[in-house]
Amino acid sequence: MIFEQVATGGCQSYLVGCESTQAAVLIDPELSRIDHYRGLLNRHGLTLKYVIDTHTHADHFSAGKELGKALDVPVVMHRLSPAPHADMRLDDGETLIAGGLKLKALHTPGHTRDSMSLFMGDRVFTGDALLIGGTGRTDLPTGDPHQLYESLFEVLLRLPPETLVFPAHDYRQRRSHSTIGAEIAENPRLQKRDRAEFVAMMQALDLSAPTHLTEALRTNMSGGKTVAQLLSEAAARTPFMSLEELKDRIGGNSRDLIVLDIREKDAFDAGRAPGARHLPRGQLELRVNGELPDPTARIVTVCEFGKISTLAAATLRELGYTRAVALDGGMKAWREAGYPLEN
Repeated sequence: MIFEQVATGGCQSYLVGCESTQAAVLIDPELSRIDHYRGLLNRHGLTLKYVIDTHTHADHFSAGKELGKALDVPVVMHRLSPAPHADMRLDDGETLIAGGLKLKALHTPGHTRDSMSLFMGDRVFTGDALLIGGTGRTDLPTGDPHQLYESLFEVLLRLPPETLVFPAHDYRQRRSHSTIGAEIAENPRLQKRDRAEFVAMMQALDLSAPTHLTEALRTNMSGGKTVAQLLSEAAARTPFMSLEELKDRIGGNSRDLIVLDIREKDAFDAGRAPGARHLPRGQLELRVNGELPDPTARIVTVCEFGKISTLAAATLRELGYTRAVALDGGMKAWREAGYPLEN
């Protein structure tokens, strides 16, 4: 068996390959590591057959949809997953086969309703149901401490004690894996073997919300794009103008250039590049025909930090303003450079 464990902060992904058939599965991939996963596949000469998410992640962005699309492989999740991009949905007890690999799905809800673990002979991929020295939290959407108790004490902890445990997260980065026997003996949360005591313990946990909770749930549940993806795609199809170039053009030959400040009115009034025109980003599509009647005009969009202006320039180019560019930076950088302001 070919086995690669990829850590991204506290997130853990797993590439598992069959040596005889070169078939592989990828478990719980993280969006920022797509190139790394593809490199591992090439290094080992593997053909990816399935991309698997053990549950709907709330603290990072899954690469499942993107990898599935890029490599034309099915995205696999539990039957109860809300994700519309899941191509194959497993139920409890069903087996996924890729070459000589056989992964049995175990429905282990509690952290989320759609959580599943994958049992594979000598090891189990537990998602966020069972962690090393801990368990998944139950206070996020669809979490349930009663279900987690059953998933742990009636399913996972009944596996052979020598079974290797590979979770989807190891926030403390203690070690690469554990065993069922070690967790039964040493995991503090598993010492609460009475259901009522376990549930009370989980309900009493005072945990901070994951950094990207809302965005991660939105993208992982719906298959939508992250803000970073939108910005990256906009930047890939938009030229930029440097701060210095804009300063020089404003000072000399600015007759053929429209500086379009897309910030809100209070920010615009507080200080803007000389000669800038105001059109808030939220009104761009509604007012563009009246404000910018010439689609051949040269336009540079300006915002505070240089991100929203990139989206605005990309939108203008889609609308036919093919000479629209974005300022590389924003008014914050403009002020810090000591360039002229008008108010």
